[in-house]
Amino acid sequence: MVQLSSNAEIAAQLASPQEWNLSDLYQGFDDPQFAQDLEALQQAAAQFRDAYRGKVKQFTPAQIANCFQRLEELAEKSGYLYAFPSLIFSADTRNTEAKQFLDKVMDALTTIENQLLFFDLELQSLDAPSFEQLQAFSGLDNYRHYLSRIAKYRPHKLSEEVEQTRNQDSLTGRQAFIQLRSVHLGEQEYEPVTTPDNKTSSTEAELGALLFHPYNGVRLAAYRSIRKVMQQHNSLYGYILNTVAQDHRIENQMRGYGSTLQKQLLADEVAEPVFRAIMDGTHARFDLFQRYYRLKSQALGQPIRTCDLYAPWTAEDEQLAPIHYKTGVETLLAALEQFDPNYAHRAEEFFLRNWVDAKVRPGKRGGAFCAYTYGKHSYLLLSYTNDYNSLFTLAHEMGHGLHFAWIGDRQSYFNSNPPMVLAEIASTFNELLLLDYLLKQAGDDDLLRKALITRQLEDQLNLLFRQSTISRLELAIHDRALQGSFDHQFVNDQWMQLYQTLCGDEVEVLPEHQYDWARIGHIYFKPFYCYQYTASNIVSLACYQKYLEVGKDFIPGYLELLAAGGSLDQISALRQYVDVDLENPATIQGALSYVEGLLDQLQATL
Repeated sequence: MVQLSSNAEIAAQLASPQEWNLSDLYQGFDDPQFAQDLEALQQAAAQFRDAYRGKVKQFTPAQIANCFQRLEELAEKSGYLYAFPSLIFSADTRNTEAKQFLDKVMDALTTIENQLLFFDLELQSLDAPSFEQLQAFSGLDNYRHYLSRIAKYRPHKLSEEVEQTRNQDSLTGRQAFIQLRSVHLGEQEYEPVTTPDNKTSSTEAELGALLFHPYNGVRLAAYRSIRKVMQQHNSLYGYILNTVAQDHRIENQMRGYGSTLQKQLLADEVAEPVFRAIMDGTHARFDLFQRYYRLKSQALGQPIRTCDLYAPWTAEDEQLAPIHYKTGVETLLAALEQFDPNYAHRAEEFFLRNWVDAKVRPGKRGGAFCAYTYGKHSYLLLSYTNDYNSLFTLAHEMGHGLHFAWIGDRQSYFNSNPPMVLAEIASTFNELLLLDYLLKQAGDDDLLRKALITRQLEDQLNLLFRQSTISRLELAIHDRALQGSFDHQFVNDQWMQLYQTLCGDEVEVLPEHQYDWARIGHIYFKPFYCYQYTASNIVSLACYQKYLEVGKDFIPGYLELLAAGGSLDQISALRQYVDVDLENPATIQGALSYVEGLLDQLQATL
């Protein structure tokens, strides 16, 4: 196992889940550099507007290239200013000072964005020959994909005045409602649940971890504790979701999109036939989901309820030992080192430099994320609860962090944001590397091996079937929004119907599950995000199978894929660097066959 460091201070630091250090951004809200940077950015944006607005049509390609470089510098500085209060707020949504500074920064950055949006609008207004001249200019090679993206948005652009109004309205409109949900959810208190060994859990992260507990009563109590809060505020979260969906509908009408799905697929660089193939392909194999839980029910000798989806297969007296934070970090680094030593070394830096916030605390944002700040590095947030689920979450977010590390080495700002399918590949690939390592280390430990295989199966079932089911819910929501407003009961009913279809007769969908959708942040802040987990998982499995086939020769192309960032069309990048074709139905079938193969292996052991 990799030893992080012989330094006693570092070892003590990792004795429990660490908190991140944001001082490489700013020292605090009273740091004079914060105010100075904001003022300098505002001045630079105003100067850019004064110098170039209304003149883009007359610029040479070389002048356009210079403008892009200046815009990237402004965007990089904007990222620092936004990241600092945003990260502090995510770590503690009860921090009123962070909320106030975040509101202040978002207001200022929206004003700056409004000053600069003329540039893309004027580019979009160029006639076809002029735009083609830009795309052919060698000095703009680095921006070729960015230019092609601008061109695709040309039919949907609005006037500068309307675009500015949309941006400004977002602060008190759609974005404000999304923020309201985060603030409100962070303020909630949950009914504590005490386990038979007298350990009490009361935060959302701790209660979520109890869904893996061996005792039926503990799982049910933890499940109900979280969903009781969702039920209490069901109408509020339904109102917020309706408001967000209606705002998308209005924007679609203004911009000429046929639907919210069309708008989001354009942003995701995914063709609708690919989306439909993923949705249809997964829907056709719900039998895999149901088969797994039928086997689990038979093994446990009891029906499976939605609170039991992650119940351990083993008896109460055969539970896995906790995997504490330091051990978890060293295990992850060892798994990554077997793949590539430099890959592991860059992961180690996250822990040595305190770029990770893994501590469990009340008010902390639920779930986990990787936040990349161009020109700096990524910051990882999760709530580490000393179990294998937390370790795999850490591996997942580290995959994002390493992806952005390779992007930062090679790409300028405009190419630093990979399309969403590519954005999730490294995270899932990391989990597969960790699983492979843990299985090898398990040796004759049948308890651990079975736990890891079943965990992998449950993870795959989640990515392929639950995530795509969330997007089916969004299809219903946004289709309903076209007809007018909907309420929380509509969403409750749709979610229950979809989940009952997924579960069939093999899983009892508890009544409390109807409120579960309110916990899914993605349906609020980025429509149709969740199918991309499914798509990325399909691609990651294809990549991992190739890695197992060809060994170390796979690594250079894979790292080139990561480093490409957003500089290429993602379908082309996958074909070029790792020979994976997402548009080929066989790629989708390959992922489903992988899960079926795992099920066959599991059934052979029962």
